[in-house]
Amino acid sequence: MQHQPQVTDGKLPIFVFPTSLTFFSDDQSSHKQVLTLYNPYDFPLKFKVLSTTPRKYTVVDSEGTIRPRCCVDVVIRHVDICINNEGVKDKFRIQVSEYGQRKILGKKDVMSVLFPKRETSPPKEENFHSLSTSIAGNPELPQTPITTRQTTGRSATGPSYIIIFTAVMCIAALAMPTHGEKDTKWPEYLHLSLSQKLIAAYILGLVTMVILKV
Repeated sequence: MQHQPQVTDGKLPIFVFPTSLTFFSDDQSSHKQVLTLYNPYDFPLKFKVLSTTPRKYTVVDSEGTIRPRCCVDVVIRHVDICINNEGVKDKFRIQVSEYGQRKILGKKDVMSVLFPKRETSPPKEENFHSLSTSIAGNPELPQTPITTRQTTGRSATGPSYIIIFTAVMCIAALAMPTHGEKDTKWPEYLHLSLSQKLIAAYILGLVTMVILKV
């Protein structure tokens, strides 16, 4: 039996990543952004993407359905890159309703800004000076042998075990039954609250972005 949260006045929490969009006039690769919409609930959601300035953007699949415990990517492209639009703050609004219903269950706004250029200048050179010491002479400092291989930069073997473990734990948490569900074989202490599942879904979204960048 599915457990639906009690929602009044359209205050169902909506999970979106990223929480803001940044475009750069001089970087064509930034003219297309992706919004990921998450549905951690046990029922499907119907979503719709609105904009304060729709003439400046094109949105692929601005309406659709998110299956229970799934996510969808919405591609947003800035099509009016010009100096007059730089620094102007626009907003996208994601509103959701239960599938087959018209009542809005929740909504979330995402800020969008176009900047002139992406900052790529090197950091300012800093001056470093020697420190005084209270140790006479040049004594040999204690040293520890290196017993593990050290690597620098991005790992060639993919995401770390901690990140993978975190993702697995979040997925397991979302698969657990919710408080109030009947006819389940899981013991009561393994039933999670809706708030716990929302936190797990949010963390899973962040971890997913980290894994995709590795």
